[in-house]
Amino acid sequence: MRRLLMTSLLLCLHLLESSHGNSNPGDREFALRLYASLRETENSSNLLVSPASVSLGLRLLMMGARGHTLTQLQGLLGYHTNNPQLPEFLSQPQGTMGNSSQGVELQLSSTLLVQSGLQLRPEFTQHALGWGNGSLLRLNFSRTNHSQGDHYGSGGPGPVALVTALTFRGVWQKQFLSSDTHTLPFSLSDGTHTKVPMMYQATEVNFGQFRMSSDQRYTVLELPYHGHALSLMLALPSDRKTPLWQLEAELSPRALESWESSLRRTKMDVFLPRFRFLGRLDLRLVLTSLGISDAFDPTTADFRGMSDEEGLYVSEVLHQATMEVTEDGTKAAAATAMMLLKRSRAPVFKADRPFIFLLRHLNTGSILFMGRVLNPAEQAL
Repeated sequence: MRRLLMTSLLLCLHLLESSHGNSNPGDREFALRLYASLRETENSSNLLVSPASVSLGLRLLMMGARGHTLTQLQGLLGYHTNNPQLPEFLSQPQGTMGNSSQGVELQLSSTLLVQSGLQLRPEFTQHALGWGNGSLLRLNFSRTNHSQGDHYGSGGPGPVALVTALTFRGVWQKQFLSSDTHTLPFSLSDGTHTKVPMMYQATEVNFGQFRMSSDQRYTVLELPYHGHALSLMLALPSDRKTPLWQLEAELSPRALESWESSLRRTKMDVFLPRFRFLGRLDLRLVLTSLGISDAFDPTTADFRGMSDEEGLYVSEVLHQATMEVTEDGTKAAAATAMMLLKRSRAPVFKADRPFIFLLRHLNTGSILFMGRVLNPAEQAL
């Protein structure tokens, strides 16, 4: 029985700067459902996922799906076609948005790795090569080395691997100064503390205060990246005794719409920890729980739109995301010191306890990356 390995890889994310906009309900619903499922299985650690990267990989897979397999993918992603289109902001030449010289770069690429000798339908190959700066490579997976086998999973890659990569690099609209970064306490979920490099700036941001269904308050802050096409949205409970899971449970399309319509420009003192994460996730069980079951079952998977050969199914969905938040988008090397900043009379947003983050494309509301910071001192790179 042949296996179809769909691997969703998010590479080289260096977080630093963006903006505001309208939502895409289907993409947003998928992103929040994906995050809700992940937070239940990854409930005691930092979490990072790129819903956009996962969605794009599934859309590429959808092009080759037929029958009930296609119906399940359409239901999860909110599409009623097996030939979905790329979001406009990712359909630029070479899959890029912005210009690295202007401080922001967003690039999508997709690679189709095919077992030598496996015949693909010409229509599928054409679609795949036109999908986000696509390319096709013929490989003999039986000759892959041990390190490659570890990368793709214990069983090694199957005859077809679909790989999507979404890369973002950017700088803040207003950069943090390394000289204003100091080592300060960060409260952990268990009540203990750790010391982390805490960035600081006094600036104008989009800010709002909200209430949970439990009547607990929380605050939302939006930091724009250069060019105002992308932004990093941060949310944390106002009371440090309120566990973050209560706020995570409030995440919904309606909540995000409320944030977008209610945030107001406010001059604030902003404290944000410097952090760097690497997230590796096996999404097979999560996607199965979200309704994608046939694709993983050798007896029910239907990928006749990809190849006439029978027996193709998805054996694994591997996802990798990296994220770095620093003062200006480069690796900061400034020394830190044990000292407190002089307080001003401006309101304060101080992310010195667990918080949620979302990196969004503002005009569409697409969530490119999202996750939570429970302990910024856990440097996973």
